Amino acid sequence: MAPAPKTKTVLTLPNAKPYAFACPTATTALIIIDIQRDFVDPGGFGSIQCGNEAIFSEARAIVPTVKKVLDAFRSFGGHVIHTREGHQPGLADLPAAKKLRQISNPAGHHTLGIGDQGPMGKLLVRGEYGHDIVDELTPWPDEIVIDKPGKGSFWGTNIHRILLSRGITHLIFTGVTTECCVSTTLRECADRGYQCIVLEDCTQGFDAQQVTTSLDIIAGQDGLFGFVGNSSDLFQAIDKASTDALTRVAAQGLPPIDELLAEYRQGARCPVEVVKSLYERIEQYKAVDPAVWIYLEPKASLVNDALELVDEYKGKPLPPLYGIPFSVKDTIDVAGVPTTAACPKYTYTPEVSAPAVQRVLDAGGLFIGKVNLDQLATGLSGCRSPYGIPHSVFSDKHISGGSSSGSSISVGAKLVSFGLATDTAGSGRVPAAFNGIIGFKPTKGTVSARGLVPACRTLDTITVVAPSIPEARKVWQIIAHHDPDDPYSKLPHTLPTWHIDYRGPRVGGFTFAIPPPALLEVCTKEYRNLFSAAVTTLQSCGGALKEVDYTPFSVAGDLLYEGSLLHERIHCIGHRFLQSNLSSLHPVIRELFYKALSNPPSAYDVFRDQALQAQLTREVQGVFDVLKGGVDVLVVPATTQHPTIEEMEADPLRLNSELGTFTHCANVVDLCGVSVPAGTWRWKEVVEDEDTEREMPFGITFLGGSGYDAKVFDIAGVFEEEMRNRNGL
Repeated sequence: MAPAPKTKTVLTLPNAKPYAFACPTATTALIIIDIQRDFVDPGGFGSIQCGNEAIFSEARAIVPTVKKVLDAFRSFGGHVIHTREGHQPGLADLPAAKKLRQISNPAGHHTLGIGDQGPMGKLLVRGEYGHDIVDELTPWPDEIVIDKPGKGSFWGTNIHRILLSRGITHLIFTGVTTECCVSTTLRECADRGYQCIVLEDCTQGFDAQQVTTSLDIIAGQDGLFGFVGNSSDLFQAIDKASTDALTRVAAQGLPPIDELLAEYRQGARCPVEVVKSLYERIEQYKAVDPAVWIYLEPKASLVNDALELVDEYKGKPLPPLYGIPFSVKDTIDVAGVPTTAACPKYTYTPEVSAPAVQRVLDAGGLFIGKVNLDQLATGLSGCRSPYGIPHSVFSDKHISGGSSSGSSISVGAKLVSFGLATDTAGSGRVPAAFNGIIGFKPTKGTVSARGLVPACRTLDTITVVAPSIPEARKVWQIIAHHDPDDPYSKLPHTLPTWHIDYRGPRVGGFTFAIPPPALLEVCTKEYRNLFSAAVTTLQSCGGALKEVDYTPFSVAGDLLYEGSLLHERIHCIGHRFLQSNLSSLHPVIRELFYKALSNPPSAYDVFRDQALQAQLTREVQGVFDVLKGGVDVLVVPATTQHPTIEEMEADPLRLNSELGTFTHCANVVDLCGVSVPAGTWRWKEVVEDEDTEREMPFGITFLGGSGYDAKVFDIAGVFEEEMRNRNGL
C-alpha cells in the first residue's frame, strides 16, 4: 500500500458562538461567497443595491482579511470554493420577480437592474468584467468556481455533488452579502447536513442591522443554523496545528500525488527530475516484466514536455495534476499515439485525445505511455495479448488480471502515479485487487466515453487505478464531467444527492450488505477467511451489517455473457471486422467470438434481455435507497481467487467466468464501485524439493447505487484508513 497522510488535523475555534467549533482540515472547505467586482467595487450592482457609499466601502474592506484566510487554506492544500452570482448573457435564467421586484418600487433607489449597462459592463451578467472575482482573490487552477443564478448556491448549480465528491463535511463561510447570499447558502448547507461557520470579520453586507441580525440568527437558539467565529481564532488554530500534518514530508521514489505537488510548490522537486528518475525505474522494471507497455513516450520528448510545463507555470499557481505521471490503457485515445486495443489489425491513430485524457493533460498531468491489456478489452486474466503476458507485481507466476492489466501493474509497480483504465465487466477492479491497489469504477455516463474503443457501449466506463483512495478520488474529480457530445453521458441533475453526516462514516455509522454464504463458497479458503475478517473490520469501523436479497445481482451478472449483451459487444467492435479477422485474434478470444457469431440472438431475445435488465436495475437501485430501508453499500470479494498464469491458460473460459462472479453485474444494473486492498495471504510453491512462499494481495469491492460514487469513496476510505493503521502505514 502507498503511504497516507500521517495524522488528521482538527482546527478548533474555541471562541465561536454558540460554542467551540471544530473541523478536520481534510474534509473542510473554505467557501468565498460572491466577492466579485459587481458586489464590492464602485459602479457595480452592489453599489446600486446598497445606495450608500460609506456603507458600501465596508464590504470592500473585508477583502484583505479574506485574502489572509485564503492564503492560510492554500498553505495546507485545503479545499477552496468560490461562488459568483450572475446570469447568462441572454438572461434566460433570470426570473421576472428577481429582475423587476426592486426596480419596480416607486419609493426605492434602484435606478438600474440586472442586465442593464453599468461602468463595468452589463450588471450581474456572466462574461462581463464586473461579474468576475476581484484580483486579490483570483482562484487557483485547482479551486472550484460556482456560477450561480440565484442568491443561494444550490439552484441551477452542481455544488452539492461537488461537495459530496470531495467528502466535505464542514464549511467555513466568508463573503458578501451577509444578509443575503452568505446567509442563504449557509442555511441551504445546514439543511443538507453540513456543519457551517461564518467568520464575522470576513463577511459584510449593505445594512448593518441586518448583518448583525443575520449572524445572530445563524448562531441563535444554540446553533440553529451553525456557528459564528472570527478569523483570529482560525489563524491561531492553524498555528497550533501539527506541522507534520500540514506539511508533507518529502518521500523517496514516487510519493502520493498531494505530497508530490507539495514538493513541487516548495521547490523540493522538479517535474524534469521526476521524469528522468521515473524512466530509470521503468527501464529497470522491464527486466522484471517486459509486457507492461505497448507504447512509451520517448524520454527526450517527455523531458521536453516537463520543461514546457515548468516554464508555463513558473511563478504561477500550479494546476491539480502538475507534473504527475500517468499511464493510459491502450483502448483510450491519446492524440498522435496509435490506439491498438492490443489487436494490431484494429490499430488507428487518433487526431484528438479522449476527453478524460485531455482533462488530465489540461490539469498538468504528464503522459508516460500506453499500457497492455487483454485483446479488445475481452477478459479478466491479463493473459490474452499479442504484446506479451504481464504478471502480478507480487508474483511472476500469477496473473495480473484483465483487461486493464498494464494499467494496474504500472501503478502497483510505482511506474506512474495513476492510470486511466476501463471497466465493463470488472476489468478495472480485478487487476487492481491482484496488484494491491485501488480500482475505481465510476457510475456509467459520468466520465465521457468518447475516444474509448467500445467493448460494450451501453456498459463501458473509463476508470481510475491509483495507489490510494484519496488519489483515485482526486483524479475522478478531474475527469468526471458531463459531455454533451457523448450520447451516453448522464445529465448531472439526474444524479442523486443526499444529506451528509458531518461526523463521518466511522462515527456516524453506515450500513452494508454482503453476498449470501452459499455464493461465497465459490471463493478459495484463503479468500473466504480474509473476506470474513474484512467484514469484522467494517463492523469495527462503524458499519452495521444488513441482509438484502442478492438474487437480482446474480441474475444481472449472468445476463452479461449468457444474454444478448455479448452481441452488443460484437456490434461495438464491428461484426464484419471480427468475421474478417477472426483467425488473427488471440485463440481464447477467437473461440469466444466464434461461438457468439455462430449463435446470434433473435430480436425477441434482445428485447427480452433489455426488459430484464431494466427490471433488475430498478430492483438493485432500490437496495441502495436508505430512506426505504436499504443499505449504503454492498461489499463483495473483488474476485474469487488468484490463479497462476499456468492455471489460467489451462482453463481460460471457466476461470474467467468464475473470477467475475462479483464483478459482472455492476455495469449491467448501473452501479459504481471501488476495489480496495484488504489483506494478504501466502502462496506456497515447491521447486526442486524447496518450499518458497509469496505474500499475495486480497481485495474487496464496495458497490453503490448509480451516482453514489462519493458515498462509496467515503466508506471505502474509512476501511482503507483502518487497514493502513493496522499495518503501521
